[in-house]
Amino acid sequence: MPRNCLILGCGRSGTSLTAGLLAKAGYFMGEELDHAGLKPANPKGQFEDPEINGINEDLLGPPIYDFRHRLFNKLLRPRQRSYVKVQYYQRWLVALPLSVQIPADPKLVLRIAALTSHEPYCFKDPRFSYTLGIWRPYVKNAVFICVFRHPAITAASIVNACKIAPHLRDLPMDTSRAMRIWSDMYNHILQIHYPAGGEWIFAHYDQLMDGGKLSEIEKALAVPVDPSFPDPNLRRSKPVGSVSREAMSIYHRLCDLAGYKP
Repeated sequence: MPRNCLILGCGRSGTSLTAGLLAKAGYFMGEELDHAGLKPANPKGQFEDPEINGINEDLLGPPIYDFRHRLFNKLLRPRQRSYVKVQYYQRWLVALPLSVQIPADPKLVLRIAALTSHEPYCFKDPRFSYTLGIWRPYVKNAVFICVFRHPAITAASIVNACKIAPHLRDLPMDTSRAMRIWSDMYNHILQIHYPAGGEWIFAHYDQLMDGGKLSEIEKALAVPVDPSFPDPNLRRSKPVGSVSREAMSIYHRLCDLAGYKP
């Protein structure tokens, strides 16, 4: 029997690639896919549903507001990351520290329960990197797939996406902030979600592109993957900027969990 699946990880790290591998496996992935306007960056599709994105955007709204409000009260200097205002449908690019709490809104929980009643399902959203704890009680018989790639490559891809996607062009983004987003998302995964249990697969982008992880995913989910989906021509981003010691420590931890030698 097919296992349900949630795909998470920082945006521009291979989450769409992973969903594409499973797009023909008979999963319910949502009623309407590819709405967010990133097709120049994801020419083969994003495999995201507006209802799933909307739930996660709404879950992130209150903690983002509260976090920003606390920082303003402390009179932090404008150059600090927290002063970047993230609008609706830009919240997959928010940087949130581990201390931020995400409340479970009862109305959103009902929508989560409705979505997870469509089994087997495969839902993909980078925002799960923060919101997974709210979804967990309603996610049964599931495998969590955490996808990642080198932080400098992801950061370069994020900066580029913010230049070409119309709904992101007003979001201030540079390499430093993109790497902060990368670190915060994987910190949440490694320090909160992964220790909470469940069956996990950690996959480096290169392991998906070269097919090294496909049999593990097939076996865990009990569904066929599409080995023809990865396109080597989409390896376009080049690493930009220096990487902090924190980010490299997170990256090496992810590589260990994935069985990948960088």
